[in-house]
Amino acid sequence: MFARIVAALVLLGLASFATGTAVAQPAHAVSAATPSATPAGTTFTIPAGWGAEANDRLLVLRPPEPDLKLGLIDLKAKDPASAVAAGWQAFEPGFKRPLRVSSPQAPYNGWEQRQVYEYETSPNEKLVVQGFAWRSGANWLAILLQGGEATVEKRGGPLNLIIGSIRPKGYSRENFRGRKAHLLDAQRLKVLKDFVASGMGALKIPGVGLAFIDGGKIVYEGGIGVRELGKPARVDANTRFIAASNTKAMTTLLLAELVDEKKLRWDEPVTQAYPAFKLGDPQVTREAEIRHLICACTGMPRQDLEWIFNFEGNTPATAMKQLGSMAPTSKFGEVFQYSNLMAAAAGFIGASIAEPGKELGAAYDEAMQRKVLTPLGMTRSTFDFTKAMSDDNYARPHDVDIDGKPAEGAMGLNYAVVPVRPAGGLWTTAHDLSRYVMMELAKGRLADGRRLVSEKNLLERRQPNVIVSEDITYGMGLVDDKRWGVSVIHHGGDLAGYHSDMMWLPDYDVGAVILTNSDNGYALRGPLMRRLLEVLFDGKPLAEAQLKAAAQQIEADRIKKRARLVVPADPAVAGKLASQYGNAALGTLTVVHKGNDTVFRFGRHEWESVVASRKNDDGSISFITISPTLQDLEFVMAQRGGKRALITRDAQHEYLYLEAAK
Repeated sequence: MFARIVAALVLLGLASFATGTAVAQPAHAVSAATPSATPAGTTFTIPAGWGAEANDRLLVLRPPEPDLKLGLIDLKAKDPASAVAAGWQAFEPGFKRPLRVSSPQAPYNGWEQRQVYEYETSPNEKLVVQGFAWRSGANWLAILLQGGEATVEKRGGPLNLIIGSIRPKGYSRENFRGRKAHLLDAQRLKVLKDFVASGMGALKIPGVGLAFIDGGKIVYEGGIGVRELGKPARVDANTRFIAASNTKAMTTLLLAELVDEKKLRWDEPVTQAYPAFKLGDPQVTREAEIRHLICACTGMPRQDLEWIFNFEGNTPATAMKQLGSMAPTSKFGEVFQYSNLMAAAAGFIGASIAEPGKELGAAYDEAMQRKVLTPLGMTRSTFDFTKAMSDDNYARPHDVDIDGKPAEGAMGLNYAVVPVRPAGGLWTTAHDLSRYVMMELAKGRLADGRRLVSEKNLLERRQPNVIVSEDITYGMGLVDDKRWGVSVIHHGGDLAGYHSDMMWLPDYDVGAVILTNSDNGYALRGPLMRRLLEVLFDGKPLAEAQLKAAAQQIEADRIKKRARLVVPADPAVAGKLASQYGNAALGTLTVVHKGNDTVFRFGRHEWESVVASRKNDDGSISFITISPTLQDLEFVMAQRGGKRALITRDAQHEYLYLEAAK
């Protein structure tokens, strides 16, 4: 689940996990994003702060960090495997790292055939090694990436900018600007619904809540599939799903209303609005304004494991205190770095002003109910998990297990979002979320014409703060995607067994909502956006290929991972585990043996997963979580100071669990 969430958030699949590196300005660095070309004329953009060095046909791009390089080389080849092999020999002569998995990518940006190659690395290397072979006509381009995991994650936005902008010589992108959009009539709605149903089959998604808006009205709302595997109850327009990070846009809507009321300013220092606010960096603490709390532009990285692993007893107040341990890993405004805790702080600080004197969680719930949910008519939306599941019309979380079979997952981990709920804790329905999208399309007005928020402050949330990829920017809890010449405002949401998106075209009064109850649901969102544009503007039929490639990539990755896992975990190595481990930030990890299974239990029994074992190429042993909706967390066996230890990592942090005293 965790790896798939990261893949969903970083648009081109380049995200990974690890520790930081030193920073120095590369040679020939450009001061601003600069259009460029390879010696053979393939065009692309060099990000600000990156340097480029040409050598014969090979072009090498480098960020400020010295442990990452990206190579581009135009060449002739008989097939993608030959192209990527020739590319590696030019980029790193003698390259012999074993291939982990290869899978196709959909045609894009004038490239008719694309293939991605991922290479074996051991977790302690903290390394990303990828290759791409793309063909246009008879010409191939090899793209070679090698870098420290932390830098690849931190520089995900600039990497997306480079790779998203690569086009064959002379190619012009498809552009819908100025075109008249078709109405979403019954025939076109059927095309869209059939596309979603086809994607559900390919991705093994049990249920979807779906809605489309046109002309300021809901033209379709309903569901496809079931709420729970093995049960007949169908998803409908009122079935509740966890919206996850779609909550962020509603949190910034609350802030916009407070700005309207002159109780806040977007440029107000956070410490002025909430004097107790404190980050791990005093300068960023002083510089941070209200708008920066949810802009993904402050340089604050993800630090999610600390609230995911050990959440029993956590409160909004403890979440606010946790910010004091967080420090930036990039400059203010430099790159896109997504922080859930910063977004949570935005909601709680706004709530402290809207409902002064109340506990932060209660204040947020009451402020959101009074100023957002009730006015919008979102009658089945709630932050209360018990209420959300009080009737049977809610979607259960699902996943594909390690053997490729759809399975119901556990809900336990999702409770971790409750103490940070402004970042992702809303339960909602296709109908309710459509009410929100309608308000966005109406520029702040409700369905009855009354104004909820000023147009100025509503739109301020869409203003670009940082680049996510080429022609894609992040505002305040909202993404503006202009790759096809028209603006598509959207945001995704990802929690265990729930993946969703809401999207709208503000210039065309069209929108859509999709809520899924499966971890593979993330792979349906992008193709649905593309299919919507194809239906509206008679665009080239690319979405089907995107969907097919996504399903193939997921399955190829699953098969390769499964081949290296020992399930149940090898008893010889599982028997060497301590019964309990501790980490100051992550809490307790308890090892339980249930029959043949080895189970890792996190925190004070908040959630648990069966683990498999794997021998890595460097001889180390990893334990990998494999329970549905909880897959892909990795723990490497180690020794520290004579004690047994386990090492786990997130994007830019390493955590050491030490054997606890009996």
